[in-house]
Amino acid sequence: MPLRVGQKIQAVPRQAGLIRLDVVAGILRDASGRVLITERVDDGPFHGLWEFPGGKIAPGEAPEAALLRELEEEVGVQPLASELFMRLEHDYPDQHVAIRFYLVTGWRNEPAGLEGQQLKWVAVTDLADADLLPADKPVIAALQEREAVAARQLSR
Repeated sequence: MPLRVGQKIQAVPRQAGLIRLDVVAGILRDASGRVLITERVDDGPFHGLWEFPGGKIAPGEAPEAALLRELEEEVGVQPLASELFMRLEHDYPDQHVAIRFYLVTGWRNEPAGLEGQQLKWVAVTDLADADLLPADKPVIAALQEREAVAARQLSR
């Protein structure tokens, strides 16, 4: 079944007693349509995998405010325009993550790895080969579907 933009999905059955994290992630696209992903540099189990930049929503913080803060802290950009693209939930062995993904359609400053992480711009068609975090993988299909719909509309 294809994913629908804005659809909330749960990637893995929820387990009782998991730590819950609310997270935001930004999907920045350059003029060529490529998407920015960043390398994880922490010492956890996902070190070296790639992800969409973002991070945890602080208690009492609005998701949009968290997106602004996280993108500025992590990659040095100040989002000027964004829209909620999709929400999903994913269970890792030790935590339940609820993620809001935003399409960031405008920003100030050039992205940089402010936390020592590598950055790369990847075509949407190549995201499946990018070794993304497990929780980020459903976004690939949604972005590809969005591009296919846009291409069909242009061809009319």
